[in-house]
Amino acid sequence: MSSLSFTKSSLTRGKDEVYVAAVALRATKGPAQLFMSAAYSLGVWDLQHFMVIIKPSAPHLNSQATVFDFQPEDPEDIYTALAALSGRAVPGVVLTRKLRKLPRSRCWFVGYGEGDAVDKAYEFNNTWEVDLRVGLHDCRHYTNGLVEQLTGEKLVLEHLRSNGGQS
Repeated sequence: MSSLSFTKSSLTRGKDEVYVAAVALRATKGPAQLFMSAAYSLGVWDLQHFMVIIKPSAPHLNSQATVFDFQPEDPEDIYTALAALSGRAVPGVVLTRKLRKLPRSRCWFVGYGEGDAVDKAYEFNNTWEVDLRVGLHDCRHYTNGLVEQLTGEKLVLEHLRSNGGQS
């Protein structure tokens, strides 16, 4: 009996790649910023900011990856930080921006999007509630929700965490 063999490229041609990336949480200048940078350097999972990156399948000369994330409107404001840490809702914002290259570290491939993943991400953003509550409705929930919408993968951050950041 012969077995069929497919290369990764033959199975995924035409599908946008979806990644999750982590960066240091932003904080007010001084001790708070130093603490967040140290926590990120040490890999403290709960003190990182998570975002979704979509790399288009049809690369053009000017093709770039698109980053989608959710954060407080003013993440460096001390009053915003105190309100968020006390469990109160703070105004949040969904951001999008372009990247020329994927991050070299703390960036995990999590699957392929069906159809135009960037358009689906914008549709998701249009329905996302922007009141941010740490631990209840923050960048982790946004990342999990958007990845599920794009790839069908549920609770991707929990999966990454349980695998030590290995996808």
